[in-house]
Amino acid sequence: MSFFEHPILNSPYTVPAEHWELDTSGRPTDRIIPSRRRSDLISAMPKAKSVKKSGGQQAELGLNEAGLETQEMAYNVTEFVNDLRSQVDSWRALPNPNDWRVTPTTQRLLQHWRAIQQDESQTIRPFFCQLEAVETAIFLAEVAPKMGPRGKRFRTRLEAANAEANPDLFRVAMKLATGAGKTTVMAMLIAWQTLNAVRSPNSKSYSRGFLIVTPGITIRDRLRVLLPNDAENYYMRINLVPTDLMQDMQKAKIVLTNYHAFKLRETLQLAKGTRSALQGHGSQLKTLESEGQMIKRVMPELMGLGKINVINDEAHHCYRERANTETERLKGDERKEAEENAEAARLWISGLEAAKRQIGVQIVYDLSATPFFLAGSGWVEGTLFPWVVSDFSLMDAIECGIVKLPRVPVADNLPSGEVPLYRDLWKEIGKKMPKKARGKTKPNPQSLPIPLKTAIDALYGHYEKTFKLWQQGGVQIPPVFIVVCNNTTNSELLRDYMSGYERENPDGTIEVVHGKCPLFANFSTTDDERLPRPRTVLIDSATLEAGGDIDKSFRDAHADEIEAFRREQAERGSSEDLTDADILREVMNTVGKKDRLGEQVRCVVSVSMLTEGWDANNVTHILGLRAFGTQLICEQVIGRALRRLSYDLDPDTKLFRTEYADIMGIDGLNFSDQPRVAPPQKPRDVIQVRAMSPERDNLEITFPRVQGYVADLPSEKLEVDFSKTEPYVLTPEKVAATVVTMQGIIGESEKLNLDYLKTARLSTIAYNVAKHMIFEKLRDENGAPKMHLLMPAKRIVLQWLKEGHFVCKGDTVPAQLLYRELADEVCDIIFGALIEGPRGDSILRAVLDPYQPEGSTMGVHFNTSVATRYSPRPDRSHLNWIITDSDWEDKLAARIEDHPKVLAYAKNHNLGFEVPYLREGEPHVYRPDFLIRLDAPEPVTLVIEVKGFRGHDAMLKAETMRNKWIPAVNRLDGFGRWGFAELRSAHDFGPDLDTAIEEMLGAVSA
Repeated sequence: MSFFEHPILNSPYTVPAEHWELDTSGRPTDRIIPSRRRSDLISAMPKAKSVKKSGGQQAELGLNEAGLETQEMAYNVTEFVNDLRSQVDSWRALPNPNDWRVTPTTQRLLQHWRAIQQDESQTIRPFFCQLEAVETAIFLAEVAPKMGPRGKRFRTRLEAANAEANPDLFRVAMKLATGAGKTTVMAMLIAWQTLNAVRSPNSKSYSRGFLIVTPGITIRDRLRVLLPNDAENYYMRINLVPTDLMQDMQKAKIVLTNYHAFKLRETLQLAKGTRSALQGHGSQLKTLESEGQMIKRVMPELMGLGKINVINDEAHHCYRERANTETERLKGDERKEAEENAEAARLWISGLEAAKRQIGVQIVYDLSATPFFLAGSGWVEGTLFPWVVSDFSLMDAIECGIVKLPRVPVADNLPSGEVPLYRDLWKEIGKKMPKKARGKTKPNPQSLPIPLKTAIDALYGHYEKTFKLWQQGGVQIPPVFIVVCNNTTNSELLRDYMSGYERENPDGTIEVVHGKCPLFANFSTTDDERLPRPRTVLIDSATLEAGGDIDKSFRDAHADEIEAFRREQAERGSSEDLTDADILREVMNTVGKKDRLGEQVRCVVSVSMLTEGWDANNVTHILGLRAFGTQLICEQVIGRALRRLSYDLDPDTKLFRTEYADIMGIDGLNFSDQPRVAPPQKPRDVIQVRAMSPERDNLEITFPRVQGYVADLPSEKLEVDFSKTEPYVLTPEKVAATVVTMQGIIGESEKLNLDYLKTARLSTIAYNVAKHMIFEKLRDENGAPKMHLLMPAKRIVLQWLKEGHFVCKGDTVPAQLLYRELADEVCDIIFGALIEGPRGDSILRAVLDPYQPEGSTMGVHFNTSVATRYSPRPDRSHLNWIITDSDWEDKLAARIEDHPKVLAYAKNHNLGFEVPYLREGEPHVYRPDFLIRLDAPEPVTLVIEVKGFRGHDAMLKAETMRNKWIPAVNRLDGFGRWGFAELRSAHDFGPDLDTAIEEMLGAVSA
């Protein structure tokens, strides 16, 4: 989107001097030139040399052979990623799909994804980073193996990296910053694999079986959108799969699970005494389920499918520990957290290894914003997984504007200290925090250190301003303030200090102590009663995500909140018997979601880390109250605040509007930007566009799904009818500058032009264009050019040139038609004018999609927030909404439905009606604006295109419709008669529309 200048602190990279901005004295500042992305800077750095070893070495030496360094385990992943990115960029730039080296199904998906990426009417379009990640996976699987040694080196490098860390699995990791949309990438990977597997069932390169593993229940439940039969599935909701392919998507077998399910369970529940009695003096009783039983319990749907694909969400939790390594010793909370991470990683990867042994695993796709090794893994903490193939970092996401802009302290009014106090707050107050008292006596919330209280006041004061701005802006949910603590004791203290609490006086009476932050209050200020809906909640993510029940101490600490939300759930009419953990999980998962339990939560106090995948998009403030030892942890916590509230583009700049997240107490990242006005953005209303079935099924419009055209050529001669073709106009805009003035520092100037091409005779030009037509377009079944048609082809090309169908403007010359791209366009136009027999019938025949030859308005079903939409008359349209691109189309829709000869109409938006055509020799698709079914004895459909400005491309589209698509479709059986009309009068479409309808009905009657 847009870039801004930023200093980089704690950077592990050495940035070349030429990329740093200079001050007035010529010395480097702490700013990088904003036009250079961080990835560009990294790619410009000196490349590390790899150490070659002979064969037969250990796996660790294989890393060196693949371009990795073992010294201090500093893997040169960035060099590999940039090398791969360069190859993918070159491949992506190939204009002709025939050169992509992918399957037809993959080609269709890539074209579809790239088309919707450019469609501004989509509610949420795929970001470039999402498409890049999927394209990288496709390139590695389908393209690189066909490139010889140049492509196979990527696979060799990844195999070496996996041999060291995951010897039993082949993993490919994609780094996508929080808020960049990993779920969409998963959906695209699933669609690509599934559709290829269904349409090529004998191929061993694809699978329709997927095991999706998550770090907890929250993400597991949220990823239900990856199930094709889910009501909110991404394939239809954001149009990731064309409608005609959705039937094949239903054949995907997908298992969603959190890694905790891999833990072997007891098959026989025995009390300790009973177990001891049964065991006696013999060997220990084996009552745990076997590996096979676990697989059958967790993923029965995947058994019998052959090799499956695995997708790891938040994959940095999955790794095999590195044995016999010395790493920095950890203490206290950090050691406990590292041990918990290591235990989780062992369980996770062991489950995947079991799946490979029992079922077979083809590939593991790792997705994470932070695919780094964690502390306690045996690897250097914060080291990128060496199997990363796509890198879209947090800094990239911020620079591109697809996430909120985080603001951190950069200066304060303290006389001492280079680093602002609130940048690393825990370092100042950690040892001053109250200690947990023995017995039932709890620490006093009022005894928090003064720097912490001041920090709360400062950050809450800004939150209050934000809250009022959101109210004035009409945003119906409140902004959210997050506090990230290191343990339960401190989290309870912060919750009580900010939202209020009850305390027992010496005389036994209960007194309410109101919190420091009124907007976060859990108690009424008028009668001291607890509010029915808590505004501040305390969440222990690790406890809730494991799937078990919460422990007693945690339940006691949350008893009041649990009971309040249980009452609210009952009032909403839920009859489910929910556990305490279910209630709190529902609250956590629905923060910021309209009409859900967590809708009005304003403050979340978190024990340790908030769960990954927590997708609240209304977080505006974060206060860190724990040690953040690595950049990894900093990115994870900051990521909780970075999801945007609105994805609507500014109509003036066509960029996302700036949204801010203000953060205190989290060091390790630093951002600086010029001040920008950031008013609260109210999300647009999202509507569902669908066919109103069955009540309006009589208004259904069907259409042929044309993939191409074939010519039933006569054996002896070619005849043409150019009466309906438009002039082909050659301009400098089409062929670039034709007159150039050259001038040196001194001396005469020189004017360059194309005069020397003016000597070419029209006959010579016609012969060469005809030869191109014969060799490129007219070949027999054996692939041989039909040379006997060369002279007839030359005759009709010369006729086209001489009859005024070709016009040169702006010093262009006819000889430029010999450019291959222009010759392709001319041949395509002439093909459309070819006729057969005295009646003048077209020789073209349409080739339909073999899988779904017919499309229909019945398949329309998508969500959109587009404000330009028109509500059609219920007796004129099968669809409930007409999505328009301009007020012209609104007026046209009203004019169409009022016409007495119109039976039904539909806007071609996500309808799937596409017309293949050729532009500069490359295949493209054209999507006309409207389909109109007319009142006639036989089915008659008129295709309407609205054009304000009409360029060269519009001419090619119209020529294709009139001279190729319409005649070819009218030769088919079962689709009735079709016609095409362009409406060019921007001020009054009525007369042109009336004329088009009358001509269409007159042609049918005749």
